[in-house]
Amino acid sequence: MKILIATAYDYPHAGGLSTHVTTLKAGLESLGHEVDVLSFSDIPSPVRKLYAQGPSFVLNKVKKGKGIVWSHNVRKRLLQGLINKNKDKQYDLINAQDPFTTLAALETGIPTVSTVHGYMTFESVSKGSMDEGSPEANYMKEVEVRSYKGTRAIITVDQRLKEYVKEVSGVEATAIRNFIDIHQFKPDQAKRDEYRKKYGIDLNKKVLFVPRRLTKKNGVIYPALSLPAVLKAHPDTQLIYAGSGEAMSEIQNIVAREGLEQNVTLLGAVPHDTVKEYYALSDVVLVPSVHSAGVEEATSISALEAMGSGSPLVACAVGGLKEIVNHREDGLLVEEKNVEQLAEAIIELLDHPELGQELAQKARTKIENEYSHLAAAKKYEEIYKKALTV
Repeated sequence: MKILIATAYDYPHAGGLSTHVTTLKAGLESLGHEVDVLSFSDIPSPVRKLYAQGPSFVLNKVKKGKGIVWSHNVRKRLLQGLINKNKDKQYDLINAQDPFTTLAALETGIPTVSTVHGYMTFESVSKGSMDEGSPEANYMKEVEVRSYKGTRAIITVDQRLKEYVKEVSGVEATAIRNFIDIHQFKPDQAKRDEYRKKYGIDLNKKVLFVPRRLTKKNGVIYPALSLPAVLKAHPDTQLIYAGSGEAMSEIQNIVAREGLEQNVTLLGAVPHDTVKEYYALSDVVLVPSVHSAGVEEATSISALEAMGSGSPLVACAVGGLKEIVNHREDGLLVEEKNVEQLAEAIIELLDHPELGQELAQKARTKIENEYSHLAAAKKYEEIYKKALTV
């Protein structure tokens, strides 16, 4: 099969969608399929800035959300043109990764399957990009529904998204949880000291790692808020963030207010290969997701990567995290936004590293058995084949 994976967002970029596309591509190619990726990044930079990014910035100044809608529609038109230019490659199917791309793909006449990664409208509201109930938010919701009703098959990355699609559009989807490349993300703790020296981290420090985009729904302020309590028990603790986003300034404010400058490192967005090395050098990985404006974490790729990498995990008991982590069996779950519980869980793993290793070993086994990119690719293949018979 000749498959085109397409998205109106940038690719590659630091984030779960980009990771999903890369990993799915590898899995499908292992099954013998030919896979290409087209994204907004394939549009020439001057065109992106002139028609989408520049006007969007200006229009958002006029009214919140207006520029977002503009940008998404321009991305749709540009991507549709790009797909049409590549029609000579004779793709059997397009797997669209967002609602606007689904609409673009449908207009090209190529059979289209859609993957739903999140709640597009609610996420825009959660980030503060538009107001709930505004004409812009209502328009985005209409786009979601049109895309769900128009595509040949829908895949969601967790069960709750499947229920959401059914609720808003009446369309039945298939839930296939996110997955990771189990050959890329594997235990590498033997190189712990080597990686620490590489990144200038004291070999004796207790390292907490947050591999998260710095956005509200990812709960990234809570590790910083819990750190003062952790430092009372383990003064040699370093909290490291790998990610960028609108919550960066809030974290910086917490760090300044609590005097944590020597104990918190904000790396910004880092390459995926670098993230793998930080998993190996860390004592505990934190995925502190929260509910935000109706948005909750899907099957977190960051959590799966941590579990696959043999790193002890503490996560909040929300959304898909409750589905993939069994409390005290292969990780620790804490109540969302509960700073005290988060600090207690971190301290417990730092006090008892043998417990962390036991949890991490069981987590790796779970990832191999249930979250392999090879097994997921076979499920996608089945859906593609069925969609082509419609």
